[in-house]
Amino acid sequence: FLEMLSNPMLIPVQGTLNVVMNQNVTLSCHSDSGSPPVRYTLFKCSQKVSTLNMPDLTPGLFNLTINSASDVGEYKCKAENNISSGGKYSNSLNFTLIEPISKPVLSSPTSQAKKGENVTLFCLSENGSLPISYIFFKGRKSISPPVKMQKREAAVIFLFINSPSDFGTYKCRAENSFCNNTKYSNSFNFTLEEERSHSQPLIISLGLILLLFVIGFSLAIPFFIIPSYKASE
Repeated sequence: FLEMLSNPMLIPVQGTLNVVMNQNVTLSCHSDSGSPPVRYTLFKCSQKVSTLNMPDLTPGLFNLTINSASDVGEYKCKAENNISSGGKYSNSLNFTLIEPISKPVLSSPTSQAKKGENVTLFCLSENGSLPISYIFFKGRKSISPPVKMQKREAAVIFLFINSPSDFGTYKCRAENSFCNNTKYSNSFNFTLEEERSHSQPLIISLGLILLLFVIGFSLAIPFFIIPSYKASE
């Protein structure tokens, strides 16, 4: 006797829904019970893409190429046989378009620091699919756990300059779910900020006092010195 088809399952053969531009992918549509032959139809956003006629209950395999952002979905498939009325529809699938990250930029509000001072480093990749994980390094040694950013914002690390070795060299690393796409930043070094001599404020103060004395003396000449000189004549 003829048996109605079960609802088909739509799955990606490659095992993941993460895709990159120009990637070839395969979707499998399969009803595991029902009477063959089976006609499978693939839809993208309710628009018919392709139809496959299978003589038995083997899956229908649909080959696609991701050429643009519109190719990520939504996909569904429909299974029909000789006794089904309207067919049975599958689950829906959407691909996620993954973009490789760009080289991150490591920066700081200041390039100079002195011992005993707190400093800040920022690491940011301007391009690439989120989330992006960042790790900071001093030399070849990591100095932070992975910092996962869900938004297009810089990862931040706060450092305390305690010894000469704390002035550099720093780098950061960025990666996302794009396979084999780890990028390292530029190098960054803090330079030692020269401390002012303790005698400089004293010299400046004495200079100001002398300047004020000269100005005061100049203003006093018309009122005191010249009249007294005329009176003596």
